[in-house]
Amino acid sequence: MERRNFLKSVAALSTIGLVRPAFSGTKRVDDPAIASSDTSRRFVVTQTYSLKAPAGSQGKVNLWIPVPEDTSFQTLLDLSFNGNYQKASLTANNRYGARMLFVTWPDSEGSLDIRVDMTVETHDWEVLKDNKLADWLLPEQDAVIPDEIKPFLLATPHIPVDGIVKETALKIVGGEKAPIKQARLIHDWVSTHMHRDDAVIGCGTGDVGEILKAGKLGGKCTDINSVFVALCRAVGIPAREMFGIRLGASRLLGQYSKKAFGSADEQGIAKINGGQHCRAMFWLAGFGWIPADPADVTKMRLTEKKENGDPAVKAVSDYLFGNWEMNWVGFNHARDFALYPAAEQGDVNNLGYPYAEVDGDPLNFYDPAAFSYDYVSTEQH
Repeated sequence: MERRNFLKSVAALSTIGLVRPAFSGTKRVDDPAIASSDTSRRFVVTQTYSLKAPAGSQGKVNLWIPVPEDTSFQTLLDLSFNGNYQKASLTANNRYGARMLFVTWPDSEGSLDIRVDMTVETHDWEVLKDNKLADWLLPEQDAVIPDEIKPFLLATPHIPVDGIVKETALKIVGGEKAPIKQARLIHDWVSTHMHRDDAVIGCGTGDVGEILKAGKLGGKCTDINSVFVALCRAVGIPAREMFGIRLGASRLLGQYSKKAFGSADEQGIAKINGGQHCRAMFWLAGFGWIPADPADVTKMRLTEKKENGDPAVKAVSDYLFGNWEMNWVGFNHARDFALYPAAEQGDVNNLGYPYAEVDGDPLNFYDPAAFSYDYVSTEQH
C-alpha cells in the first residue's frame, strides 16, 4: 500500500514544476467568484483497474488516471493506491495543471492491476441561485482579462472559435452587449436547440466544428457543453469545460428526475462506472468563474420525455445557469493537451476517462474486455 497525504505530495511536486502551487490566503484570479455553500458532502471513491494487453503484446504498459483538482467547491482529502505495478506517481500537466496518477508496468505479461481510493469533500457551487441575474455593468478599467484567463478564449483542435462557430454565436447574442446576458442567451440556445443522443459512445468527442457543420445538434455532455464553451469564446467570453464524474444521489435536482442527475442506494453507495460527466463554466471580468451545464438540461428532457416549454425543464435550466449541485467531482479542465509524462500517441482530447498505452498503442477505455475498471462511490454521513 502506498498512501499519500495529497497536499504534501502537491507541495513536493511543485518544487520540480509539476503542479502549480496554491498560496494560502491569496485569491487567485481564476478562483470561482463566490464561495460555495456551507453544506458539505463527503464521498469515498474506490477505483479498481484490470488491464488486458492485446495478444502478442510484450512491451511496457502506461496508465494515466485523472485525479480531482482542489477548488472552493471541492477538496481531495486523501488518496491511496496499491497494486502490482512497477511504479505509480502523482504528476500534472503544466499547461492546465491537470492532476493525474501515472502508473507503469515493465511488460504486459500477467495481470495489470491497481486499486485507487480517493476521499473527496464537495460544496454546492451556487453563484446565481434562484436565477437572481443582474446586469453586470463594469467600470472600463475592470474589464481587462488577465493573462491566465486568456487561454480560455483561444481555439483548440476540438474548440474552433471562427467560421461557423462565430457566425452562430453572433446570431444568438444579436445586439446584446452585457456578457452575462450573452452567456445566458448561448446557454438557452444550446439547451433548447441541441439534444442528447444516447447512441453516442461515452461522453462524446466534443468536436464543435463538425457538430455545427453537420447541423445535427446532438450528442452527449462533452459535445453539448463544448458547443457552449466554443460559442462563448467566439463572442469574447472566456469559457472552459470541466471533466469529472457523478458520485451519488441528487438532493436538489432529483425532484425533477430520479435518473438524470445521479443516484445511490439507501446506504449511499453508487456504482459509477458510467457516471462520467462534463460540465462547463464561463468567466466575467471583475467577477470570476460562473458554472453552467446546458447538457444536463438536455439529459433531463430526454430522460423524463419532456419538451422545452415544460415548467420542470425551465426550472432545471434556470438552476444550471450559474449553479452546480456537487454530487459530482471535477478532475480537470484540460483540452487537446499533452499528458505527463507524454503519451506516445501525442496529445489527448481530454482526460475525463483513464487512458492507457501498451507498447505505445492505446487501449480502448470503452472496451471492458481490454480495459476493465470498476468505480464505486460511498457517501459518508
